[in-house]
Amino acid sequence: MRARLAVAVVAAASVCLLISSQPAAQSGGAGDVTFAKNIAPILQRSCQECHHADGVAPMSLVTYEEVRPWVRAMKMRTSLRSQRGAMPPFFVEKNIGIQKFKHDPSLSDDEVAMIGRWADAGAPRGNPADMPKPLNFDDSDKWTIGEPDLVLKSKEVLVPAVRPDWWGDFGLIPTGLTEDRYVSAVEVREINDIPRGGGTSTVGGRYVFHHMTYTSVKMGERGTGDELASSWPIHEVGRNADIFPPEAGRLLQANSALSLDAGHIHSNGREAKAHLEFAFKLFPVGYKPIYKRSTLRLGNGIDIDVKPNQANQELHAYATLQEHTKIIAFEPHLHAPGVRMCLEAIWGHNIQTLNCVGYDHNWVKQYVYQDDAAPLLPKGTIVHLIGFLDTTPANKNPADPRNWAGGGRRSIANMFIDLGYAVSLTEEQFQAEMAKRRENMKSRNDYDIGCPLCWAPPIPANTSTSTTGGQQKQ
Repeated sequence: MRARLAVAVVAAASVCLLISSQPAAQSGGAGDVTFAKNIAPILQRSCQECHHADGVAPMSLVTYEEVRPWVRAMKMRTSLRSQRGAMPPFFVEKNIGIQKFKHDPSLSDDEVAMIGRWADAGAPRGNPADMPKPLNFDDSDKWTIGEPDLVLKSKEVLVPAVRPDWWGDFGLIPTGLTEDRYVSAVEVREINDIPRGGGTSTVGGRYVFHHMTYTSVKMGERGTGDELASSWPIHEVGRNADIFPPEAGRLLQANSALSLDAGHIHSNGREAKAHLEFAFKLFPVGYKPIYKRSTLRLGNGIDIDVKPNQANQELHAYATLQEHTKIIAFEPHLHAPGVRMCLEAIWGHNIQTLNCVGYDHNWVKQYVYQDDAAPLLPKGTIVHLIGFLDTTPANKNPADPRNWAGGGRRSIANMFIDLGYAVSLTEEQFQAEMAKRRENMKSRNDYDIGCPLCWAPPIPANTSTSTTGGQQKQ
């Protein structure tokens, strides 16, 4: 059976995060919250995409009978919010920074409290007539980005049941394009012969590709990639698809190929055949991007010193923006000791925390800002990235927290990177973006987090200033 990667991220955490509990007593009062009226709609919106029969999660959370054994676990996991192990797996801290993201499955504080009250009241079923209409689930090999315009396949690999992890070059995949095209979305998934329900159901047991770093290159006369054309978001197990802004499509050149130059595969206890599929949605012929990609790179992969058995360790990285910048997505990337990452913008004496996000190494999450909330940062802004690490036994992810660790590609080593992306703006584009942002603001009495100049006093275009005899004239 072909295994899909598109929603595997939920499967991974479901195994690690949801634990069974004994049914809560039914003797308590039903209270004001019932499964049919209050809980089922939450599950439909934020859980059932993966938690349904034959879905990728280890248990279904559709019917009352299916949900009932997991009530206490649901209360515990939803209450974790942004901490390791939280469900749903969306780790943005709710009390600081920007709160508007695309594809946000997280629960409100009221919903978390409602689940807690319902569990404490004995998880009453309620009136079946209050149940929402059941969702229909399609577990076929469909792409989350919709029908792609171009699908490229890597060579198939045979991975033995037991072998050391392997990193290496997986070669070139010609695109077959005869003209330049701009990409609106890209999605990567692993296809393998590992049966569902066979062996371990953890993410490591269901997939053999840990990650793949790839670029597109121009093909030379000898059929080799002679020139770097474009870089693309890294593929990692369970990573969501990348949907680029309408103003900033990515170029996939004519006569190009994907260069799979840094892949990592691992054994999972059974022999497996696997390959990767790369799906591209293209903008119409003739499309031209308005914004160009930012060159912002933020993180530190070398100068890392992670001490054993110590909580609250910090890593810091800084970058100064050389152009006006709109940040499209924030994607924290740490390794096993990582528990949190924050992103700050420093403009003069003004320091704004754009976001703080919990980190769980069982997950790969990209947080894409809604268009009217994406940070708009002027040239000269200092962007500050802060990583928080914990190597005490309280963090269950490190293999052995007694060991010192530096930087490296393996999970037992460390990384500290923001894998998100941004676009650069001209002065005119920057002013236009801020003007749109101002139109949506309700008041001039507060800051717009992520846009330090949105409420700066406007400077008249034809104003000139001179000083004569101590008197200023305009």
